[in-house]
Amino acid sequence: MFSPHFPTDPVGLLVYVVGLVILWVVVSIPVYFAAKMIKGGGAGFGNAMGATLGGVIVYYVVFFVVAYALGAVIGPSAGVFALLVGLLAWLAVFRGAFHTSWLGAVGIVILAWIILLIIDFILLAAFGVRFPDFFPF
Repeated sequence: MFSPHFPTDPVGLLVYVVGLVILWVVVSIPVYFAAKMIKGGGAGFGNAMGATLGGVIVYYVVFFVVAYALGAVIGPSAGVFALLVGLLAWLAVFRGAFHTSWLGAVGIVILAWIILLIIDFILLAAFGVRFPDFFPF
């Protein structure tokens, strides 16, 4: 299981932050190309980066607020409900960032995952490195 370790020294912290920014840019590339394909050219890389970062932030905030608020009322199943509401909120960010329909946002997400998977396989074959284990399979 992945356990994040935050460095305490300034150089380690700088390396950590630079690594997160690089990962953010790399993960935004498939979102950019997916949005270009779905929108027919009406998407920019800044939109992709904003949707990627904003989607993650909104997802986690919504997930934890819903899980906490409903946890006392409906118990452990609140986590499942929070997951679904969080995913809808993430799709809403993509929908707003790319000015598309709900179906268009779902298309961008699915296509971005496929592109990211292809990039991951290429990086693994060419350099022996891969993205962190965040794929659901």
